[in-house]
Amino acid sequence: MVYTSYIPTWALLKHKEFILKFSHIPVLLEETINNLNIVPDGIYVDGTIGGAGHSSKIIEKLSNKGLLIGIDRDEEALKSTSEKLHNYNNLKLVHGNHDDIKEILEEQSINEVDGILLDLGVSSYQIDTKDRGFSYLNNGPLDMRMDKSQELTAEIIVNEYEEDELERILRDYGEERFYKRIVKNICTERKKKRIETTEELVKIVLKSKPMEIKKPEVAATQTFQALRIEVNNEIEPLYNTIMDSIKCLKNKGRLCVITFHSLEDRAVKNAFNDAVGKCTCPPDLPYCVCGCESLGKVITKKPIIPSDEEIRNNTRSRSAKLRVFERKK
Repeated sequence: MVYTSYIPTWALLKHKEFILKFSHIPVLLEETINNLNIVPDGIYVDGTIGGAGHSSKIIEKLSNKGLLIGIDRDEEALKSTSEKLHNYNNLKLVHGNHDDIKEILEEQSINEVDGILLDLGVSSYQIDTKDRGFSYLNNGPLDMRMDKSQELTAEIIVNEYEEDELERILRDYGEERFYKRIVKNICTERKKKRIETTEELVKIVLKSKPMEIKKPEVAATQTFQALRIEVNNEIEPLYNTIMDSIKCLKNKGRLCVITFHSLEDRAVKNAFNDAVGKCTCPPDLPYCVCGCESLGKVITKKPIIPSDEEIRNNTRSRSAKLRVFERKK
């Protein structure tokens, strides 16, 4: 049986218009700012500053003695942020990866900070820029690099990875139900010619899906998510990034992490639980001998999710989850 599907023009245009209209709205903004417990003279890090949606609010709450360090892998995003926040003298922008937050702070001669934000979603700038290849709604090159200086692109993965590796990526990172059929069709098409554009990949994905899909305009979402995660190595180092970030906090400093899919959220939750620590000593011992060390406490026993109103106003927020950790020394 051959599965066929398509994106109706009306649905594509409507969905694209909606994304472009609301893509610049920062997700869980008030909840994030409130949970950072911002001290006016403090030092804060936005490890994924992007278009400065959250950082615009953070820096407004800082005094001239305070400092905001914005990190991003995307030099174009940093340029945009620099222009947006050009009136502030207490802003330091760094081209780098939040996975290296400890080293980045050391380079700035900073030992500890008052708060850190990691918004792990793709920035609206990257989604809206056609030649970045992040969106299936815009035809462009199969790129998907957050850092354009790196070599690995989505085109290389789609055309050069072995079939079993492609299946693993779509299954594990995209949680794509039809991953086997999609990969089979990718491998068939790339034998004819190299797959180079987002449009070509979308056609292959849609050909691999049943017509009964309720939302054909988002049918390629999971495949594009999986490839983006692989290109940018978003999951593997995340646990260590969370642990390093916690260790960089001052006493009572807070780490806020916004995730957008279950793989990210699971890694953050596991890191938070391990950072809390758990004594394994028998309950009848008068004091701890197992060497358990707690780095602090989880503020959000359950993740904070967007309100119904926010989801109505910004569909990008629908899968967002905010988790918060407080350092204790």
